[in-house]
Amino acid sequence: MTATQTAAPKPHTETGPQHGAGAAYTTLVIDRDGPVATVRLNRPDALNAMNRAFFAELPAAFRALGADTSVRAIVLVGEGRHFTAGLDLKDTSNVIGDRDGDAGRVRERFLRHVKYLQASISAVEECPVPVIAAVHGACIGGGVDLVSACDIRLATTDAFFSIKEIDIGIVADIGTFPRILRLLPDGIVKELAYTGRKFPAGEAAARGFVNHVHETRDAVVAHARDIAADIAAKTPLAIAGIKNVLNYQRDHSVRDGLDYVAVWNSAMLMGEDLMKAATATMTKTSVDFADRLPDAD
Repeated sequence: MTATQTAAPKPHTETGPQHGAGAAYTTLVIDRDGPVATVRLNRPDALNAMNRAFFAELPAAFRALGADTSVRAIVLVGEGRHFTAGLDLKDTSNVIGDRDGDAGRVRERFLRHVKYLQASISAVEECPVPVIAAVHGACIGGGVDLVSACDIRLATTDAFFSIKEIDIGIVADIGTFPRILRLLPDGIVKELAYTGRKFPAGEAAARGFVNHVHETRDAVVAHARDIAADIAAKTPLAIAGIKNVLNYQRDHSVRDGLDYVAVWNSAMLMGEDLMKAATATMTKTSVDFADRLPDAD
């Protein structure tokens, strides 16, 4: 299938219009190759720094892709020299440094803004299909928030990650700490957070933060798409269940997780995919699984 692209200038605000997966964005480009979608961070001249438009468009894109039941896996990549330089401080400095008005009301407004940014990143984790980050070059600050919300991370040999917020006097607050503590040992996270040092791809792979490392951006993107295609060939109902159950288990006790997966399978194993998958496995044949049903009108 020929890949399609969507990208065109259009301003956005925090309360601006929502967009579907096929809509125009200013900071993203979405490509489709059958059931695999590729979301590209598309501000290469600004090193894909995350501006206000990005934080509006990211959740709109991932919610639209999640609602499109023909999408079964998503690859997240960056255009240009780096994956992302993190938060666009020029674009957001007026919010961070806001002092205009009653102190309590100003701080309450800032709290709402942080929650808004958190929800934007969380939309990636909440997307019902797996998201694979293919990282090259720098992945700094907010970029670590973003890839920590993905299901799988791949990187080039020259890639590095940095919890850079310490160097501008900020406690990382839009998703890194709650998630990365489940992905890396406590002491490593604290070292990275306290120092802001570069966390190179090789070390990240050795620690389990990155699944695979490749020499070039093309190679890492190709591998990410191969993994996505493999996932897309599986039953989408079970894939959605696995993502849902794993994310639930991360935040709950073993007992809670056992109860949750038991209820999930009690409901979902009534469908046709179980017999189709079992038959295909026993007969060593392939099978085409139906898409998930779209939302009811």
